[in-house]
Parts: sequence; structure tokens; C-alpha cells
Amino acid sequence: MDTAITPVIEIAQGRLSGLVKDGIQRFNGIPFAKAKRWQRPEPADPWSGVRDATRFGAIAPQIASASEGVLGGTPGEQHEDCLFLNIWTPACDGGKRPVMVWIHGGAFVTGAGSVGTYNGKHLAARGDVVVVTINYRLGVFGFLNLHDASGGKAPGSGTEGIADQIEALRWVKENIAQFGGDPGNVTIFGESAGGMSVGALLAAPAARGLFHKAVPQSGAADIGMARERSAELGHLVLAKLGVDAQTALSLSGKTILDAQAALLAEPRATGALPFGPTVDGDILPKRGIEMVRAGNAAGVPVMTGSTRDEWKLFSLQMNPLTEERLGRYIAARVGDEGRDTMLAVYGEGALMDRWNAFMTDHTFMVPATRLLDAQAPHAPTYLYRFDWPSPALGGKLGACHAIEIGFMFGTYNDKTAAAFFGKGEAADAVAAAMMDSWIAFARTGNPASAATGDWPRYQGSTRAAMIFGDGAPHIANAPNEARRKAWESVPGEMIGA
Repeated sequence: MDTAITPVIEIAQGRLSGLVKDGIQRFNGIPFAKAKRWQRPEPADPWSGVRDATRFGAIAPQIASASEGVLGGTPGEQHEDCLFLNIWTPACDGGKRPVMVWIHGGAFVTGAGSVGTYNGKHLAARGDVVVVTINYRLGVFGFLNLHDASGGKAPGSGTEGIADQIEALRWVKENIAQFGGDPGNVTIFGESAGGMSVGALLAAPAARGLFHKAVPQSGAADIGMARERSAELGHLVLAKLGVDAQTALSLSGKTILDAQAALLAEPRATGALPFGPTVDGDILPKRGIEMVRAGNAAGVPVMTGSTRDEWKLFSLQMNPLTEERLGRYIAARVGDEGRDTMLAVYGEGALMDRWNAFMTDHTFMVPATRLLDAQAPHAPTYLYRFDWPSPALGGKLGACHAIEIGFMFGTYNDKTAAAFFGKGEAADAVAAAMMDSWIAFARTGNPASAATGDWPRYQGSTRAAMIFGDGAPHIANAPNEARRKAWESVPGEMIGA
């Protein structure tokens, strides 16, 4: 395992020195922009001399999450000025390799590009690609519509976190050639809130031309909070702080984060995912799916999908269900008129299994198929489903939310990760197939590989989905079609996270 300092690389801001390990060059903690509270990102300052790029930069202020621990934790100090990215490359040689830019998840309130499972070394080595992971502002610092909440007296549109991602993509376009990457072949990919971020970027006019392919995983384009609703959340934050918006600008970051923590402890008041992009009329002119349907991302191939049992990760601590409670919970999400249809189509199995299947579709798979239907007239589209079950907790998690990440990055067996992801020859084969398809998609816009064979586009006549993790990769045409059809009459505002 060779480790050495890399040769010095010169980019627009100055010179950098990273590491070489196992044949892959790594540069961590590169500032791509500056973050000022509730304002759009600004270009990062240049530096003199050689900047040490061997350590991760600061991460966005956040409250520790147990799920991030499963994925390897979020190393680094927390700071509002947190806009750093990390690069793994086979060589800084002008090789014009495909570039894969990862946008982390975490419900828009946790996470960082430095999370252990997101280590790009395996993808970079296997596929001769350049992997980039980024930070962006989270929670109250990245997604607070303070402008409307204050009557225009303070900044904060509720889209600063997405603006950060766009600024990172601009940086990649301008600098990635110095790291052996091709600025004309950039793929964005992300999971959960990162997948929803990819959906928002497909919809953002300011992001057009900054990427060329997109892979939203377990998150799609049914994204965008109405300004009136996000302004209400802004009022709730100010009420917790006990100050007006202008005073909030000078409060300590810890005080503001404490107010966020207090709000997140009151989901009845805020909803389950209170922070996320606002339809601000600028970064996000309309809800993401509407912009995609109108052709904002024309020419951008999209591959998306979900795990088979997404919701099992979230229902572990849920109280036992009764038939009456199940019906009430379903009605809260699709209305009284849709309840009986959903109870019938999700009618088999134990009550908790029915609830998990319903919520997996509601939050993840139905938004995925709707995104593909919206994009199919404008570019090639592909669907996958990931069926590999986690061995954790005696198998209770099934193929739950986030289980595909370790296989797609090839980090499923790094350190303690195997306790969640699994290991062995079958796991090795799943990871190899996943990595090869993601790499192929980044290179050509078609995810077919030797392991998958032909991968048909997703279209209404067949609705083909590639299944990973249940034996060899294979195509299933229109999986769970009765369930999908049951959602056709449900308005878009009632699905997604």
C-alpha cells in the first residue's frame, strides 16, 4: 500500500499537493467557494504557496445522525464556511476521463463528502474515472427561506444549498482537466437528499451545461417547497431564536443550530423533511418535475431507481400497526378517496410489510418512474432496483434505504462496513456489477455492462428495470405494475419526501 505526496498541481486558485495511495491520487479539502450566512456562494479566494490537500475540509454545521455512523461518519470540524470538495483520480495527466460528481444525502440536514462510504478510490481505479465528492450547506444554513419570512429584510432564499452544488459544478468545469478529467463529460449522482438534489439540478436553469448525465438514487425530481410553506418554517425558526431576521444574522452558529434541533424534535409542526429546496423562482423556478417535463434537462441521460425495501430503515422504531391505523396513515398521504385503492393494492402480507411497501413507493419508486416518464421524451432513461438485503439486525432491514451505496462505491467491505452491507463472493459480484454499470453510464450514457448484458431504456411499453442484488443482474419488465398504476391518480404534490 504505497502512500506518497503527489506532484504539485496548479489550478486557477493556486497550487495543491495531495497524496498517492494504492495508485490513486487523492486531493482533499479543496475550497470551491466561500459561504456567507444565507447568501449565495462566492468564488473561493486564491492562495499563495502550495496548499496542503491531504486532509478533508470543514463540514457543514449539523447534528450527529446514527445513519451517518453506519456509512462511516462525518470526519472534520464543523464550520459555516464549509464549501470544500475532494477528488480521486488515476492520474493528473490531461487524460480526459469521465468525471463523476457525488452529492451526499442526509435529509438536507446531515452528511458530507468526506463520509467513509463515499471514498472514490475503488471507482477511480476500476473505471479509469475521476471521482469528486462535495459539501454543501445544510438545514437552516442552506435551506431557510428567511427572505420571505422577514418581508425582504434579510437574505436567504431557501436554495443556498443547491446554489452551492451549482458552484461546485462550475468549479469542476473550470478545473477538473488539471486532474485528468473531461469537463465535457460530467455525471452527477447522489442518494436520498443527494438524489433529490440531482433532481433539483436537472430542473435548475443555472446548472444547464455543467453536467451531462444524472443518476438520482432513492430520490428524484418531485422536489420544491412552496415559498409560502418555507416562509412559515422561517417564521418558526425565528420564533425558536426569539429574534428578528436581521438579528439572526449575527447570532452564533451554535445558537442557530440549536434552534434547528428544537424544530426537528417537533415533526408535527414542521413535517418529516422540513428543510429542502424552495421554489424560489430563480434557482428553482418551478417544482423539479415540472421543469424536467418541460425539457430543462433535454439531452441529459438519466438513470434512477430505488432499493426494494427503502422504508424498513425508517419504520424500525414504529409502534405496531392495526388495520385502522394503517388505513389512517395511508389516507394522510393520498387522501380519503385513495385509501381503499391503496389498501387493496398493498393488501398482502403483515401490516408492517404493507406499510413499508406503500411508503417505499410513495417516497422513492413512484417519484423515480415519474421522473423517467418526464425525461424520456428528451433523453435516454434507465431504471434499476436494488434487492440485496442487509445482514444487520438479523435481516430485519431487508434491502433498505442506503444499502446500495457501499456496493456502488465498492466500499461495502471497508473497515466495519460489512456489518451493514454484507460480504463474501456474492457481495463481491454485486459490487462489481454495480460499479461497472455506473462507470459505463458515466462514460457513454448507457449503463449496460458485461454483467448486465443489454439494458433496455425505460419506456411506457415495457418499463424495463435492471434488478441488482438478487442473483445475477437481470431485467424485469414493469415490476409491481399494479402498484404503480394505483398511483396514477395521485397528484405529484402528494408523493415524494
